[in-house]
Order: sequence, then C-alpha cells, then structure tokens
Amino acid sequence: MRDVQERESEFADRLVHINRVAKVVKGGRRFGFAALVVVGDQKGRVGFGHGKAREVPEAIRKATEQAKRQLIRVPLREGRTLHHDANGRHGAGKVHVRAAPAGTGIIAGGPMRAVFEMLGVHDVVAKSIGSANPYNMVRATFDALKNVDSPRSVAARRGLKVSELQARRGEAAADA
Repeated sequence: MRDVQERESEFADRLVHINRVAKVVKGGRRFGFAALVVVGDQKGRVGFGHGKAREVPEAIRKATEQAKRQLIRVPLREGRTLHHDANGRHGAGKVHVRAAPAGTGIIAGGPMRAVFEMLGVHDVVAKSIGSANPYNMVRATFDALKNVDSPRSVAARRGLKVSELQARRGEAAADA
C-alpha cells in the first residue's frame, strides 16, 4: 500500500482541458464531462490520458490513471532541454519543437506548455500549426517527443562512440 502511494506521489499532473457534453433526454439534459490530463515526473517521463464521467472529479481521476499507464521516456540534454528539433503531427494538429539555450524558458501554447512542464523541460521553443484542438495538440506534441533521440542511442545504433559522433558534428559545422 505504501509503495503504491510513493509511486503515485512522484508524478505531478496537470489538467489541460475539460469538455462538457449534454445528452437531451425526456426530463431535460444529462451532462457528462471529458477531461484531458497530462502526468509527468519532471525528470523525462510524461504521459497523457482522457477520461469521461458524469462528474468532473471522476473524469479527472480516470484520465490521470490512463496517463500513468501510457508514460513515455524522453531523453533530455543537461536535464533542461531537448537534444534536437523535432516535428510531430496528429490529424490536422502539427507542432514544431526546438531545443533552446539556457534561460529561454518554455515558449509554447497552453496544451504544449503543460506537456513540457510535466516533462521537466526548462528551455524549449514550440509552435503549433494547424488545429487548436487541445487533444490533437497534445497528441502531436507526443509524436514529436517520440522522435527525439539522444546522442547515446544514435551512437549505439551506428556502432560509434558518442565522442566520435560529437566530433563529426563539429566537423560538419566547420565545413558549413
């Protein structure tokens, strides 16, 4: 019991959006609520969930549980920004995320800002292009974050050492 509470307390959650829907029945309207929640440990793990219920707290609880089941790990450079720029899309929602120098802060719109705050990123520049639907924006942001690779994983995939990879990057910059 105590282990479960400790594991849950390591995650912070952010409510991104609540949608109220009405079903018209014989006696009037029945309201339901849908919640979009982003959960993260602020150290490189983040997830999102969508929950529906008759009451807002129950919808938020369901969304939070789903978000904790769907966590992804994102490699961070120096624990504060992304390793490189990335694009993501979901439906009509497109996002572009860029690594930023220290002191930049999180420059991103509402739903994307929540994702980066829960991820633990301190410096990032992001732009949403297309859909302003929070669900599509969050899913597109996750698509972009899944495309981010660390130099360590790239070096392992290519059979190189990280130092060799970084040296090549310096040579390419000098040639340009």
